[in-house]
Amino acid sequence: MAEAQAGLLARIERLEAESQIRQLIARYSFCIDDRRIAEVRDLFAADAMLRSDDGVMEAHGVDAIMAQFEGRFAALGPGHHVMHDVQIDFDGSDHARGRVAGHAELWRNGAMMVAALRYADRYVRTAAGWKFAARSIGFLYYVPVKAYPGILGRADRNHAYAAPLPADFPEPLPDWIAYHQARRPRAAHV
Repeated sequence: MAEAQAGLLARIERLEAESQIRQLIARYSFCIDDRRIAEVRDLFAADAMLRSDDGVMEAHGVDAIMAQFEGRFAALGPGHHVMHDVQIDFDGSDHARGRVAGHAELWRNGAMMVAALRYADRYVRTAAGWKFAARSIGFLYYVPVKAYPGILGRADRNHAYAAPLPADFPEPLPDWIAYHQARRPRAAHV
Protein backbone atom coordinates (compact mmCIF):
# COMPACT_ATOMS: atom_id res chain seq x y z
CA MET A 1 0.00 0.00 0.00
CA ALA A 2 2.79 2.46 0.88
CA GLU A 3 4.49 1.66 -2.44
CA ALA A 4 1.30 2.42 -4.36
CA GLN A 5 0.89 5.73 -2.51
CA ALA A 6 4.50 6.65 -3.23
CA GLY A 7 3.95 5.88 -6.93
CA LEU A 8 0.78 7.97 -6.99
CA LEU A 9 2.56 10.84 -5.23
CA ALA A 10 5.43 10.68 -7.76
CA ARG A 11 2.97 10.79 -10.68
CA ILE A 12 1.13 13.76 -9.16
CA GLU A 13 4.42 15.60 -8.60
CA ARG A 14 5.40 14.95 -12.24
CA LEU A 15 2.02 16.28 -13.48
CA GLU A 16 2.39 19.37 -11.30
CA ALA A 17 5.92 19.95 -12.63
CA GLU A 18 4.68 19.59 -16.21
CA SER A 19 1.87 22.04 -15.53
CA GLN A 20 4.31 24.54 -14.04
CA ILE A 21 6.61 24.24 -17.07
CA ARG A 22 3.66 24.78 -19.42
CA GLN A 23 2.79 27.91 -17.41
CA LEU A 24 6.40 29.08 -17.75
CA ILE A 25 6.18 28.69 -21.54
CA ALA A 26 2.89 30.60 -21.67
CA ARG A 27 4.19 33.37 -19.38
CA TYR A 28 7.17 33.80 -21.71
CA SER A 29 4.90 34.55 -24.68
CA PHE A 30 2.64 36.91 -22.75
CA CYS A 31 5.53 38.75 -21.05
CA ILE A 32 7.46 39.16 -24.30
CA ASP A 33 4.41 40.44 -26.19
CA ASP A 34 3.35 42.78 -23.37
CA ARG A 35 6.95 43.94 -22.66
CA ARG A 36 6.72 43.01 -18.99
CA ILE A 37 10.50 43.19 -18.71
CA ALA A 38 10.88 42.45 -14.98
CA GLU A 39 8.75 39.33 -15.41
CA VAL A 40 10.80 38.21 -18.43
CA ARG A 41 13.92 38.34 -16.25
CA ASP A 42 12.25 36.13 -13.64
CA LEU A 43 11.58 33.38 -16.20
CA PHE A 44 15.29 32.53 -16.57
CA ALA A 45 17.76 30.86 -14.22
CA ALA A 46 20.71 33.10 -13.32
CA ASP A 47 23.09 31.14 -15.59
CA ALA A 48 20.59 30.55 -18.41
CA MET A 49 21.37 30.69 -22.11
CA LEU A 50 19.20 32.12 -24.89
CA ARG A 51 20.16 31.71 -28.54
CA SER A 52 18.81 31.44 -32.05
CA ASP A 53 19.65 28.57 -34.39
CA ASP A 54 20.62 31.06 -37.12
CA GLY A 55 23.45 32.29 -34.88
CA VAL A 56 22.23 35.88 -34.68
CA MET A 57 21.33 35.72 -30.98
CA GLU A 58 23.42 34.18 -28.20
CA ALA A 59 23.38 35.32 -24.61
CA HIS A 60 24.66 33.60 -21.47
CA GLY A 61 23.45 34.72 -18.05
CA VAL A 62 20.27 36.57 -17.24
CA ASP A 63 21.83 40.05 -17.58
CA ALA A 64 23.09 39.24 -21.09
CA ILE A 65 19.71 37.74 -21.96
CA MET A 66 17.94 40.91 -20.88
CA ALA A 67 20.37 43.08 -22.87
CA GLN A 68 19.66 40.89 -25.89
CA PHE A 69 15.91 41.34 -25.41
CA GLU A 70 16.36 45.12 -25.22
CA GLY A 71 18.04 44.99 -28.62
CA ARG A 72 15.28 42.80 -30.04
CA PHE A 73 12.52 44.98 -28.61
CA ALA A 74 14.11 48.05 -30.23
CA ALA A 75 13.58 46.39 -33.65
CA LEU A 76 10.12 44.98 -32.96
CA GLY A 77 6.74 46.60 -32.67
CA PRO A 78 3.63 44.79 -31.47
CA GLY A 79 3.66 41.01 -31.65
CA HIS A 80 1.58 37.99 -30.80
CA HIS A 81 3.28 34.67 -29.96
CA VAL A 82 1.08 31.56 -29.89
CA MET A 83 2.49 28.25 -28.73
CA HIS A 84 0.81 25.11 -30.05
CA ASP A 85 2.55 21.86 -29.21
CA VAL A 86 4.62 21.31 -26.10
CA GLN A 87 6.64 18.16 -25.47
CA ILE A 88 8.30 17.85 -22.06
CA ASP A 89 10.73 15.08 -21.08
CA PHE A 90 12.06 14.91 -17.54
CA ASP A 91 15.72 14.30 -16.68
CA GLY A 92 15.21 13.47 -13.02
CA SER A 93 13.06 15.53 -10.69
CA ASP A 94 14.76 18.93 -11.10
CA HIS A 95 15.61 19.05 -14.83
CA ALA A 96 13.60 18.67 -18.01
CA ARG A 97 13.93 19.19 -21.75
CA GLY A 98 11.23 20.52 -24.01
CA ARG A 99 10.28 21.15 -27.60
CA VAL A 100 7.73 23.86 -28.26
CA ALA A 101 6.16 24.65 -31.64
CA GLY A 102 4.43 27.94 -32.31
CA HIS A 103 3.68 30.88 -34.55
CA ALA A 104 4.20 34.59 -34.19
CA GLU A 105 2.73 37.65 -35.84
CA LEU A 106 5.14 40.58 -35.58
CA TRP A 107 5.79 44.11 -36.71
CA ARG A 108 9.45 44.26 -37.72
CA ASN A 109 11.42 46.57 -39.99
CA GLY A 110 8.28 48.50 -40.91
CA ALA A 111 6.41 45.42 -42.11
CA MET A 112 3.89 42.90 -40.85
CA MET A 113 5.67 39.55 -40.54
CA VAL A 114 4.69 35.99 -39.69
CA ALA A 115 6.89 33.25 -38.32
CA ALA A 116 6.62 29.53 -37.64
CA LEU A 117 9.04 28.62 -34.90
CA ARG A 118 10.29 25.94 -32.56
CA TYR A 119 12.02 26.26 -29.24
CA ALA A 120 14.43 23.66 -27.90
CA ASP A 121 14.33 24.20 -24.15
CA ARG A 122 16.00 23.02 -20.98
CA TYR A 123 14.21 23.70 -17.70
CA VAL A 124 15.49 23.65 -14.14
CA ARG A 125 13.58 23.60 -10.86
CA THR A 126 14.84 26.38 -8.58
CA ALA A 127 13.79 27.55 -5.13
CA ALA A 128 11.54 30.05 -6.97
CA GLY A 129 9.99 27.38 -9.23
CA TRP A 130 10.70 26.10 -12.74
CA LYS A 131 12.78 28.39 -14.98
CA PHE A 132 14.43 28.29 -18.36
CA ALA A 133 17.99 26.96 -18.16
CA ALA A 134 18.38 27.25 -21.93
CA ARG A 135 16.16 28.30 -24.82
CA SER A 136 17.07 28.05 -28.49
CA ILE A 137 14.72 29.32 -31.20
CA GLY A 138 14.62 28.06 -34.78
CA PHE A 139 12.45 29.18 -37.68
CA LEU A 140 10.61 27.24 -40.36
CA TYR A 141 9.92 30.67 -41.87
CA TYR A 142 10.02 34.31 -40.78
CA VAL A 143 8.67 36.46 -43.61
CA PRO A 144 6.71 39.58 -44.46
CA VAL A 145 3.05 38.67 -44.94
CA LYS A 146 3.27 39.53 -48.63
CA ALA A 147 6.00 36.85 -49.05
CA TYR A 148 4.02 34.16 -47.23
CA PRO A 149 2.30 32.56 -50.25
CA GLY A 150 4.63 29.88 -51.58
CA ILE A 151 7.30 30.41 -48.91
CA LEU A 152 7.59 26.70 -48.12
CA GLY A 153 8.80 26.13 -51.69
CA ARG A 154 12.01 28.04 -50.91
CA ALA A 155 15.02 27.19 -48.76
CA ASP A 156 15.77 30.81 -47.73
CA ARG A 157 12.69 31.31 -45.57
CA ASN A 158 14.16 33.50 -42.81
CA HIS A 159 13.62 37.09 -43.97
CA ALA A 160 14.03 38.73 -40.57
CA TYR A 161 17.33 40.33 -41.59
CA ALA A 162 18.66 42.36 -44.55
CA ALA A 163 19.56 39.23 -46.54
CA PRO A 164 17.37 36.10 -46.41
CA LEU A 165 18.84 33.13 -44.57
CA PRO A 166 18.09 29.42 -44.91
CA ALA A 167 15.35 28.06 -42.67
CA ASP A 168 16.51 26.41 -39.44
CA PHE A 169 14.30 23.37 -39.98
CA PRO A 170 13.42 20.85 -41.29
CA GLU A 171 16.01 20.57 -44.10
CA PRO A 172 19.14 20.57 -41.83
CA LEU A 173 17.69 17.98 -39.41
CA PRO A 174 19.44 14.59 -39.53
CA ASP A 175 16.16 12.64 -39.75
CA TRP A 176 14.92 14.85 -42.63
CA ILE A 177 18.18 14.34 -44.50
CA ALA A 178 18.22 10.57 -43.93
CA TYR A 179 14.59 10.23 -45.01
CA HIS A 180 15.17 12.03 -48.30
CA GLN A 181 18.52 10.38 -49.01
CA ALA A 182 16.92 6.96 -48.60
CA ARG A 183 14.24 7.86 -51.15
CA ARG A 184 16.38 9.45 -53.86
CA PRO A 185 16.06 7.78 -57.22
CA ARG A 186 19.14 5.66 -57.80
CA ALA A 187 21.04 5.97 -61.03
CA ALA A 188 20.42 3.07 -63.35
CA HIS A 189 23.39 0.74 -63.76
CA VAL A 190 24.53 0.57 -67.36
